Amino acid sequence: MEVSSSNTTTQSSVGVEAIKKATEIQERDVLKVLESAKEASQKDVAQKTGLGTNLNLAG
Repeated sequence: MEVSSSNTTTQSSVGVEAIKKATEIQERDVLKVLESAKEASQKDVAQKTGLGTNLNLAG
């Protein structure tokens, strides 16, 4: 079975685009995790210091 060079190029381009798309999705997911960790850290600090969104009145 022979594969023409134009067909191989098309398949390669589709593969590259699929990899780019997967990478973009992974980047977005990582950013979401980092943002969530940042928010959790800020809440933790607010609870420990009694400042911020969660006031520690029991202190």
